[in-house]
Amino acid sequence: MAASGSSATDAASAAPAPNVDAGEVARFAALAARWWDEDGPAAPLHRLNPARLDFIRRTALVHFGRPAAARAPFTGLAAVDVGCGGGLVAEPLMRMGFSVLGIDADETAIAVARRHAAEMELGEGLSYRVATAEALVAEGAAFDLVCCLELIEHVPRPRRLVSDLVHLARPGGLIVLSTLNRTARSFLAAILGAEYLLGWLPRGTHDWNRFLKPEELAAWLAEDGAQETARAGIVYDACRDRFRLGDDTRVNYLVAAVRNRR
Repeated sequence: MAASGSSATDAASAAPAPNVDAGEVARFAALAARWWDEDGPAAPLHRLNPARLDFIRRTALVHFGRPAAARAPFTGLAAVDVGCGGGLVAEPLMRMGFSVLGIDADETAIAVARRHAAEMELGEGLSYRVATAEALVAEGAAFDLVCCLELIEHVPRPRRLVSDLVHLARPGGLIVLSTLNRTARSFLAAILGAEYLLGWLPRGTHDWNRFLKPEELAAWLAEDGAQETARAGIVYDACRDRFRLGDDTRVNYLVAAVRNRR
């Protein structure tokens, strides 16, 4: 009996810890109350959002063969937004027609997301959970669209997250990620510029060593059975003071991939 108990204890202690950086969760939890304040700590995400949503919509229209002129072209399809924060992407996805589940490890952000959705009277097409991608994989959940934006650089095991994202996509499903490239340009722009000179982000928001090159991300996706189908940079247009899609991926970029059918 003692040996059996010891074995069970060892198995439990050997179980992998959740792919969550408690420090990062706490950092964003402290800002969660102002997720929807366009001039608050989440202002950079609000500014990035039009370009991110443009990429998702364009890519999904092609992938799912939906009409661009339709008001809600993705009706009948299910999406998950992994690391949804206060719902800045989940809400627009629902308006595009997707049935959306937003998940985040931060219960404070999920509370903010739920409250905002209720204030906007968004109805049944949008739901939120305090959860991780690995938890949904363990449940056998599957979606037509899997989004994970500006999260992978904040988790301790990015390789594991990519694998979980691929497994959350149905065969033939679409996966969209956005993150920061590990380049000298990104260090200057995203850390020195955005955090220390311009004050767009709180200092310490990013660790340059956690940034991923697009080729690294594409290789990980391929190893798990998903092939990259589109890539775009998010470029700051100083003349118009906005972000737009472009070919320059040296700072922010997005990748779309399709899970193999098998």
